[in-house]
Amino acid sequence: MGGSSIGGWSRLGDVKSLEQKAKAALNEGKRNVFISFATEDMNEVNLLRAQAKNDNNDIEFNDHSVREPYDSVQAEYIRRKIAERINRASVTVVFISPNAVQSKWVKWEVEKSLELGKKVVAVYSGTRYDGVPPEWLKDHGIKSVAWSKLGDELK
Repeated sequence: MGGSSIGGWSRLGDVKSLEQKAKAALNEGKRNVFISFATEDMNEVNLLRAQAKNDNNDIEFNDHSVREPYDSVQAEYIRRKIAERINRASVTVVFISPNAVQSKWVKWEVEKSLELGKKVVAVYSGTRYDGVPPEWLKDHGIKSVAWSKLGDELK
């Protein structure tokens, strides 16, 4: 069943205008952040995510946590899915902790983020990180900041 082109979808100028407005809103809007962290740090990372609920914050954390064990028989599938999620993000934030330093998956996520051309920022709780930072953090020249300063780093 056809319809009139008057006032309908065929007004290409309106579509272009809407597309431009949507792109501008996305550019001025929230940052889509992929968070890399060790599973053992879930409680602390949830506190970080809660900061995004603050209306004055321009960071949007999308939870794409994988519910399968990383060393399962589906490890390659999980790598592909994580890579897709990193690719959709505008930046990767890696939560640094003694657990993350030991995690081969956190290291892989950081390296995949860099491979995909994403900015990577390391974040820690408190005012300073007391542990030994991972070598791969230094090797890639990744800046570390307190999570209270994360918003400034992502602008």
